[in-house]
Amino acid sequence: MRAIMVQRFGPPDVLEPVELPTAVPAPGELRIAVEVVSLTWMDTLIRSGHGPAAFAVEPPYVPGSSVGGTVEAIGAGVDGRWLGTRVVGRAGSGGYGGGYADTAIADPEAVHPVPPGLDLRHAMAVMDDGSTALALLEATPVRPGERVLVAPGVGGLGNLLVQLVVRAGATAIAAVRGAEKAGTARSMGAVPVDYGSPDWPGDVRTLTGGRGLDVVFDGIGGAVGAAAASLLVDGGRFSGYGMSSGAEAAVGEVAGRVRVATMAQLPGFWADGPRRVRKVLDETAAGRLVPVIGRTYPLGAAAEAHADIEGRRFIGKSLLLT
Repeated sequence: MRAIMVQRFGPPDVLEPVELPTAVPAPGELRIAVEVVSLTWMDTLIRSGHGPAAFAVEPPYVPGSSVGGTVEAIGAGVDGRWLGTRVVGRAGSGGYGGGYADTAIADPEAVHPVPPGLDLRHAMAVMDDGSTALALLEATPVRPGERVLVAPGVGGLGNLLVQLVVRAGATAIAAVRGAEKAGTARSMGAVPVDYGSPDWPGDVRTLTGGRGLDVVFDGIGGAVGAAAASLLVDGGRFSGYGMSSGAEAAVGEVAGRVRVATMAQLPGFWADGPRRVRKVLDETAAGRLVPVIGRTYPLGAAAEAHADIEGRRFIGKSLLLT
């Protein structure tokens, strides 16, 4: 099978195409003929050697986890009805790795049938990011009329959060960089603000008429996340779900007057994940959630894809296609 291997931690060019033996599913496993692979910011952190301890791997390894395709083989004890089913799911047996390949082994409990008519690329774009967006909104609900900042606003997760915030009747302010991303934010019903501007917090105050923000969803962290938190009204809510800047947001100064939630505090996030995946797949199949897919790459161009992600040269979800 064709795969991408990381032989050592380092820059994007450590991602090398290789040929590996095609695995045979063991009892209780199934094999997916992969068509689409999720690309994430976390993949780039892990490849560089700076991934969180929860995603600990040692080279050599095949990066990635989330894949979409068709079940082509099953091991003993697996229901034969899986054969030929289009699915999205996690490669491997619960840990990180095994996704950047044209074939993947998975546990049946970790895969989800794709609704009829739903494009696999759209299903892959919402499986992780959409279910996470639902979890964030369940932990930090927004109400009609509230002012909500999503940072970043048009990434793989951000664009789905923005859509859900708009559907909730709130005013979505999308933190973006550049005119193209601002246009994408407007197309989703959000108000863009360029967080590359020296006084972007002042721009947010102007947009809110000086009233500040009710809710912040922060996936950037660092100085941007801290500045966003400072814009919250008393009693506001801060939800930190990422740190693409490389550091968590320091929100200690506002913790006494706002409610702060992090991914680690999401109630039942992992245990309730399958329900959320099924919901976002159904919502996407019905056209009520439309993921923004910015660019797709052939499997062999994984290094180029990582370079683009690190350079923030993307909008929406980036995918590998086999």
